[in-house]
Amino acid sequence: MTTPFGKFSNKLKAAHGQIDIALSVVTIAELVHGACRANDDERKRRRLAFIEQLCSDVPVHPITVEIARRIGRIEGEQARQENTIAFEDLAIGVTALYLGFDVATINVRHFQRIPGLNVIRF
Repeated sequence: MTTPFGKFSNKLKAAHGQIDIALSVVTIAELVHGACRANDDERKRRRLAFIEQLCSDVPVHPITVEIARRIGRIEGEQARQENTIAFEDLAIGVTALYLGFDVATINVRHFQRIPGLNVIRF
């Protein structure tokens, strides 16, 4: 049986070839937030189980001090230009940028605001 993540991974690989996939720890926080908003206990349980499986299958990268500095620098520079980026998106995007990854997302508009980040529409 293919998991939802397996479908996502297969779709990315079909479109872009063999690639490395990783997550920011902030993505896990966003997923848990969504799971806890589920309107019934079974849906919440399934979502939390998916997140646990995802964490065991995919590398999850923390926000290091160096990444935090870059987040602060980019956030300050963008704010000076009156360009606000949601903190969660900024943290995910800067983590990817720091590690040399692209970001695959349906939320292209927010991530495109991060200078130097390559964004893949998913």
